[in-house]
Amino acid sequence: MSRKVIIDCDLGIDDAVALCMLLLDDRLDVLAVTATEGVVPADQANHNLQAIVTGIDPERYPRLGLASPANDAPAVDTRYLFGDDGLGNSNLNAFQRQHTMTSEKLIVDCARANPDEVTLICLGPLTNLARAIRREPNLPSMLSQVVMVGGSLTATGNISPCSEFNFYFDPVAAREVLATRMTKSLIPLDIIREVTFGLSLMEELPNETTRVGGILKQILPFAFRAFRQQLGLENITLNDAVGSLALVEPELFEFEQMVADVETEGELTRGVLVLDRRRESQETPNISVATSLRTEAAHQHLIDRLMMAGNRTR
Repeated sequence: MSRKVIIDCDLGIDDAVALCMLLLDDRLDVLAVTATEGVVPADQANHNLQAIVTGIDPERYPRLGLASPANDAPAVDTRYLFGDDGLGNSNLNAFQRQHTMTSEKLIVDCARANPDEVTLICLGPLTNLARAIRREPNLPSMLSQVVMVGGSLTATGNISPCSEFNFYFDPVAAREVLATRMTKSLIPLDIIREVTFGLSLMEELPNETTRVGGILKQILPFAFRAFRQQLGLENITLNDAVGSLALVEPELFEFEQMVADVETEGELTRGVLVLDRRRESQETPNISVATSLRTEAAHQHLIDRLMMAGNRTR
């Protein structure tokens, strides 16, 4: 029996790779894909969502939720890593779907229609989930599980010295979600970026004559150039794609129950994941946090899943 899933993402290059895997995984019944503002503005995220889903053309189309601007979002410029459109300047065409709704409303509607059956995976800032909980306070009891990519175990960031991008972009939403009582797991930045990919990845992708291969071979060359020119690195990371493996291959990760919170007001520490690891702490753990990952196996699993997805889109 397939697992009912909602995918919430901000539609950068690594999110697109994750969608190529997840939308064509026969173990999943993807009810909806919801866009959130993050590495690209809301309007661009909505365009990218429709372009990727149209390009993949899955047998069962998910419902699509549209992003709206986040409150108090910081001015961040990720074009140097993702391109002007967030997808490596691929300028993919999008077929504008009719009868769309806001992401937070769609999350609530799907959960109401399938109580205790839906897993929500959040690959971007947690804006949509926080808004959905405000809209429907009973949502946490309706969801089966929430899987999130965000934060850093060691307070080593990728958008500031100590903050990971998703939590930095909307720390208030992240704090609200972590404080909510529900079954949830967190995949931190420093765990997933242990998995890197060299240029040989381009030869291991599905053929460009397949729909998945065609998309990947349009967007990934930009990532390799950007990492080399901007960061001085020959290998790239695909954070959200690797993080999405926690949904389909959870045995690759080791988890620990922890007490977690997020800093929302610090001038230097906005978005920092704060973990209470004191032996004398009396706090009750509120989240399951990934503390390690079988990196070689994760690397191969990602490539294998992409090849399987490509074979389904010939």
